[in-house]
Amino acid sequence: MVLVAASTSMGMFTDTSSPSDLRWNILGTAHWHLCGDECRYQTTHLRCLRCPEGGGRLLPVYQTLASKGLSPDSATVDGNPQQIKYLRLIWPSITLQRCTIHVQRQGLSWCRRKPKRTDAKHLRRIFLRLSAVQTPSHAQRFIADVVAWEKRFGVAIVQSTDRGWVFSDLFRARSMLLKALPDLFHFVSNPRIPNSTNALEGYFSRLKEHYRYHRGLAVHHRDAYSNGFFI
Repeated sequence: MVLVAASTSMGMFTDTSSPSDLRWNILGTAHWHLCGDECRYQTTHLRCLRCPEGGGRLLPVYQTLASKGLSPDSATVDGNPQQIKYLRLIWPSITLQRCTIHVQRQGLSWCRRKPKRTDAKHLRRIFLRLSAVQTPSHAQRFIADVVAWEKRFGVAIVQSTDRGWVFSDLFRARSMLLKALPDLFHFVSNPRIPNSTNALEGYFSRLKEHYRYHRGLAVHHRDAYSNGFFI
């Protein structure tokens, strides 16, 4: 499996064209202070160092990956629209899997913990079931629930003139789910596709935690420090 974090929008890649499992690590803006200024390529590692935040900055990163021979079959992403745009631009045949944890967490946040609206209550129950989807039959049932919810509440939500915070968040939760749905369950039919970016984000969390113990590192020592995690 190939793991990738691009900019502050992390993603996980699988590449079955590689003769053996490789790990590709790209440090984004959250980690620029650990790194130098250039992209470095090694046999089993590619790190994009000091990659500024912003959608336009992702294109040269993906172009570098492609030039080094990476041809991923799939990428698990958190939903950044610019990331999705450039992934499809560089690798048109790539399968994009939306991170189910990001979708569930954001949806539950927008629906509130104890919603009072009936539509929000039903939508929250749907989001709660997302993490339990593990098989194609589970996915079909989940999609059927979303379709049924949309038929019952969708038209009223679209036509509503309410612009309050609660309704606006419900509207966003609905839009996010409908946009993510086509790419939400590729993992149930292909076990090589991760359903979330949690493993990768956890890796970088450990890196940042250790780095806090060494805040006084000189600039010329920071590269050597980061090499301990990737080489």
